[in-house]
Amino acid sequence: MSQLVPIGSSALPVLAASGEHASMCFLEFFAANIRNPRTRRAYARAAEGFLAWCADAGVPSIEAVQPVHVATWIEASTRELAAPSVKQMLAALRHLFDWLVNGQVMPVNPARSGRGPRHVVTSGQTPVLDPSEARALLDSIDVSNHAGLRDRALIGLMVYSFARIGAALA
Repeated sequence: MSQLVPIGSSALPVLAASGEHASMCFLEFFAANIRNPRTRRAYARAAEGFLAWCADAGVPSIEAVQPVHVATWIEASTRELAAPSVKQMLAALRHLFDWLVNGQVMPVNPARSGRGPRHVVTSGQTPVLDPSEARALLDSIDVSNHAGLRDRALIGLMVYSFARIGAALA
């Protein structure tokens, strides 16, 4: 089970001080609640970083974590990391503490009231094909078989309605 949650030794004192039930709920969050291995790894990194920060800040256990601890950690992380990374780490903490509240480890979620940094994307918009490019794309599809007809119909639908593939298939 330790392969599922790679937690470093700096986070262990806060976790161990919380007792067996809290430690088991913590492990169950990663083992039973998160199916995607990349999400599990990212959330484990966020939890480990937060718990290590808590150990350095003198927070004795998970149950002792308060919203001010989460807010201070977010502020410190915002100085070192990009806004999307901090928002992901805050999401990890919110989910983790929700799980611990449901497991009756703690009465309230201290990360629920924490606000992440503001992040607005102003560039990187999806390019739109002009009519000549759309016509060239549709004309390049071989329509001598069923797959080509299907592909041309789907791409035509997507080009002229601005639908994504999931919406077009639905």
